[in-house]
Amino acid sequence: MYEDKTLVCRECGAEFQFSASEQSFFAERGFQNEPSRCPNCRAARRASGGGQRQNSSERPMYDVVCDNCGAPTKVPFQPRGDRPVYCKACYDRIQGQSRY
Repeated sequence: MYEDKTLVCRECGAEFQFSASEQSFFAERGFQNEPSRCPNCRAARRASGGGQRQNSSERPMYDVVCDNCGAPTKVPFQPRGDRPVYCKACYDRIQGQSRY
């Protein structure tokens, strides 16, 4: 059903085999995309944390004033000014009201 394919790694540009058994494994797991990195680059990416933040302190925080209560607060995104920004307490209260 599956045949070995030769793919090109998007990280290092090397060619690598995507074997029939790997394709079968991907299909069993419901993965729809072929691997885009060779086994060596995949292993290096996993070892380095996969490109994900390891620590929330690495994420930049922005100082804002809550549009509801006027309290100074920090948010993990840079506001664009087109939508209101709330402190955690106001956000939780507003979200709680909209659920019911």
